[in-house]
Amino acid sequence: MNFRNTCKASSSLFRIRMAEGLQYRASAISGVFVSVFWGFLECVLFTVFYTYSDNGAWNNNGLSLSQTISYVWLAQGLFILQSMNIDGEIMAKINNGDVGVELCRPMNLYTHWFVKSSAGKLGTSWLRSLATILAGLLMPVSYALGAPASALGFACFLLSVVMAFVLCSAFAMFVTAIRLNITWGDGPTYMLLLFSGILSGTYLPLRLWPDFMQTFLYLQPFGGFADIPVQLYVGSLAPSGALPAIGLQLFWSALFIFAGRSIMTRKLKSIIVQGG
Repeated sequence: MNFRNTCKASSSLFRIRMAEGLQYRASAISGVFVSVFWGFLECVLFTVFYTYSDNGAWNNNGLSLSQTISYVWLAQGLFILQSMNIDGEIMAKINNGDVGVELCRPMNLYTHWFVKSSAGKLGTSWLRSLATILAGLLMPVSYALGAPASALGFACFLLSVVMAFVLCSAFAMFVTAIRLNITWGDGPTYMLLLFSGILSGTYLPLRLWPDFMQTFLYLQPFGGFADIPVQLYVGSLAPSGALPAIGLQLFWSALFIFAGRSIMTRKLKSIIVQGG
């Protein structure tokens, strides 16, 4: 299949998967309630820590209380882009032997699955993400999502969110390629997904981690899932630092795509098809 036909097929597949995702509105609504509850709880806890910490220690960590609260709501909105498991339909194909059927398609398997998994994720998440952020804006002033630090910072934030989606999708496909080795089971993939969530900043803002870890946390790939976009929004990362930060997201996206495609190509040469 040539490049033009691949693009047309990918576009059609993306639209179909997006439409499928929009059918699960009840699931999205329940997910919004979970995100809002968890976000509000985090805001209350951070307010307590900032208010009653000894000698105001929490106010000297690079994030003010208002920035931290905005960080929480945006991180809850972006958390939905991250993969906590492999796409269910793709996982079923790996387990029941339908990978053999997928290989009969004229479209490259990695490209096919990349488009399918990213579209499925976006179709079910964008409504939930926007609803969570809207809820954050409507909270009482002390716990509400604040305005962006600057117009330029907001523009950089939007660009970084797009790159975060690409990076999350590339990492999800990297994990999927690893999972093609069915003899390993689910353990390694779930460990990778768990560590990526912790290091993304969605559980605890990375600026609140120890100072000696900050260089590592900035350079590691998973900060691009949420930490980099959110810091651009709240102003703890200035717009002047946006280019290298977004460049990091692009670099890790390309690396995960290359690694995932290479692993999948090599594995498909000796894949064992289960089922029958």
